[in-house]
Amino acid sequence: MTLSASASPLRFSHPYESFHHSPAPHSNTAPNIGMNTPAQIASIVSDLTSTARHGMLRAPALALPTISMAKLFFRYAAMNSGKSTQLLQIANNYETMGKAVTLYTSAIDDRYGVGMVTSRLNIQREANTFDAGFDFLAQDYGDTACILVDEAQFMTPEQAQQLHRLAHTRHIPVICFGLRTDFRGHPFPGSAWLLSLAEDVEEIKTICQCGRKATMHIRIDGQGHRVKEGPQVEIGDEARYRAVCGQCFHRD
Repeated sequence: MTLSASASPLRFSHPYESFHHSPAPHSNTAPNIGMNTPAQIASIVSDLTSTARHGMLRAPALALPTISMAKLFFRYAAMNSGKSTQLLQIANNYETMGKAVTLYTSAIDDRYGVGMVTSRLNIQREANTFDAGFDFLAQDYGDTACILVDEAQFMTPEQAQQLHRLAHTRHIPVICFGLRTDFRGHPFPGSAWLLSLAEDVEEIKTICQCGRKATMHIRIDGQGHRVKEGPQVEIGDEARYRAVCGQCFHRD
């Protein structure tokens, strides 16, 4: 069987995220055969064999964002979902291709040292920091091929607007990673603006202890009891926060 890779009806939204498949009428992509009968499966396999014989079955393309597709990306998730791991992998992928990246993280996140992007897989690298007064537009990005921002929930609304303008006026892809809401379920101002402005928004999935998809997180005290009141920002790791599903979030 010979497969043609001349074009691709499958689209990766980003090289480190699952691809989305939206087949058009008369799609030449493989169907889902999970619950079909043996006769239906035999028919599907026959159709695929015929399609491949005529060179119509095509492999997916994989590409990093370039200046021709510069826009603002926002990848959000509950805590402990691998956001920083994905950021560091993307940075590595660009640099392996000989392209420069600029990394940022929040100056208030000192869990692993100020100015450090750290994965729970014990991968770490230095990054520039931003605080509430930082101006992303005032920086010289030189030959930067991509800007990567960790802990983006701590940005101000103005900084989210700056990054949107930067992507479209300087033609540099900007990929932000962060939480969507705080421990009370209230949106972080920076995240609310990123959700409004980003052209490409995607959830990074993780699971709750109960097995459902975690979409929220809760704050806990030193004895493991839930804390429902307090300041929005309180830096902490698994000892202070837990990713939960909506049902567990609303459980008293």
